[in-house]
Amino acid sequence: MKTNAVDLRRNMKDIMRAVDRHEAVTVFYHGKEKAVILPIEHAVCEPVVEHAFFGMHGDVDESVEQVMEGLRDGRY
Repeated sequence: MKTNAVDLRRNMKDIMRAVDRHEAVTVFYHGKEKAVILPIEHAVCEPVVEHAFFGMHGDVDESVEQVMEGLRDGRY
């Protein structure tokens, strides 16, 4: 869809419908292309267990409470 800066305000409902149809909306200002409005592509979420950080400290023998106490201790 092509529109100009004035139509952004006047025809916002039509522009949002075009975005809902996954169309790119090109905005013109004084006859020159200024912007493109694109719909957001939602990323597919992966399970947490497949993340590289999961199980990173599996070999540590300290409990979570002990590790947190060590992190929260004073400087000296």
